[in-house]
Amino acid sequence: MKYQPNRLGTMIDCSRNAVASVESVKKWIDLTSSIGYNTLMLYTEDTYEVSGEPYFGYMRGRYSREELRGLDAYAKSKNMELIPCIQTLAHLNALNRWPEYKEHFDVDDILLAQDERVYLLIDHMFATLADSFTSRVVHIGMDEAHLLGRGRYADLHGVEERFGIMARHLRRVCDIGEKIWLSLFVCGQICFFGLASGGDYYKPETIRDEVKKIIPDNVELVYWDYYSTDRAHYDAMLTTHEKLHPGTWFAGGLWSWAGLAPHNGYSIRTTEAALQSCAMHNTKNLLFTLWGDNGGECSRFALLPALFYAAQAAHGITDIEQVKRNFLARFTVTWDDFMLLDLPGTPGGTPEQVCNAEKYLLYNDPFLGFLDDTTGESTARDYAQCVEKLEIAAEKAGEWRYLFETQAALCRVLAQKATLGADTRKAYAEHDMTALRRILHRYEETERLLWKFFEVYRAQWMKENKPFGFEVQEARLGAILMRVGSCHERLLNYFEGKINKIEELEETRLNFFAPDVKTYYVNEWQKIISPGVI
Repeated sequence: MKYQPNRLGTMIDCSRNAVASVESVKKWIDLTSSIGYNTLMLYTEDTYEVSGEPYFGYMRGRYSREELRGLDAYAKSKNMELIPCIQTLAHLNALNRWPEYKEHFDVDDILLAQDERVYLLIDHMFATLADSFTSRVVHIGMDEAHLLGRGRYADLHGVEERFGIMARHLRRVCDIGEKIWLSLFVCGQICFFGLASGGDYYKPETIRDEVKKIIPDNVELVYWDYYSTDRAHYDAMLTTHEKLHPGTWFAGGLWSWAGLAPHNGYSIRTTEAALQSCAMHNTKNLLFTLWGDNGGECSRFALLPALFYAAQAAHGITDIEQVKRNFLARFTVTWDDFMLLDLPGTPGGTPEQVCNAEKYLLYNDPFLGFLDDTTGESTARDYAQCVEKLEIAAEKAGEWRYLFETQAALCRVLAQKATLGADTRKAYAEHDMTALRRILHRYEETERLLWKFFEVYRAQWMKENKPFGFEVQEARLGAILMRVGSCHERLLNYFEGKINKIEELEETRLNFFAPDVKTYYVNEWQKIISPGVI
């Protein structure tokens, strides 16, 4: 593949609690620049300082202006462009919690279009960023505002077509930004492409001419896609994007957002197909995103194989054995060892899909057990085998040892806990007191291993991120620790005859997933932990 993009970059998510520390960003710059990347975006919804807006990013680990200036200068010293990546319409749910900003919002996390307070806030955003970055390119988001105009906007102005609201809002934002920014990038998703096609973003239809006409001259589009391993899919989407707006960027995904484990294997398969298509279409600007959905649980550095593969493939090296040799030369860790972090022993995954069992089995309630049906006879053994492999690899992992230790600690928990609920329910239903006695010891061991995992996971977080946001992980792990202990106590009371039943275990259990679901994936903690209201 003889193909050389102008920009080859990464985007790291600093908005879903895991705000990369300054030193961690510098390490990322060092690493990515050394393997061929020349661009970095910091995705910051509200996690940057804005003059005159004290609640903007308050207690969220926001970057100060001085920190951003320092990172910008450091990036330039490594021949890398640091580009701000913000939101100017939706995805501002963290900001919406403060009464100070109540009047700024239409519905949910969507700003109130045509409100002058909103445009004053955006002006403050742009001014701060202009003072912090030397790049005059900014990503302004505008994606996934599905309910635009359906809340307070409708109360104030009546119900209008979303297309018109979006067009006017974009024009205002671009007018504010054009005095500073040379290019403003927006997500093709929903902002234009979904509206233009009249349907699903990933099922392009006819492009409406009026959509083309309202795209300002200083706006570029980004085509985001992390979900397909089919080159023909990317070909069709890139062709249609080019019809809408020539020069569209492509943004793929390195799957860091599906739980506590990376998904390098799936990331590489989607990247391979996408880059083949980008080469054919001569797409000049490529970006690979590392999102942090639902808390930023996964280490971004755990995606090194996928990160390295994307850089190699973008520079024409596609032979996987050569890529593996180059990886070892650069990182002094074998490719196959690093791929162990994907936890290949987890159930339900296929080469074309993602399963995040390591997350939902960690938080699956032992008594409610509505995710127990996703486990099998080999589940506990699979996790135990992962522990052995990860421990061996850790001894050879050098500076990356901590990543292997964290995943090994998680797998130790899961070797005990993954089937704890199913085994409890079976022994209870059969009134097998011998089995219940053994299971009581497993509850004790699970508590002990959860504490050990918490300790190494906290160390990993503090090594890579600012401390803000880890309180959420503490709340989640504390909740399952408390619940395991409570279930243990009640099961002991039942075993000793102090209570005559456990009501949760009396309930008929229904499948969490639909009958036709073959790959199990659920990433929202609040959906995993309980059917109750959280």
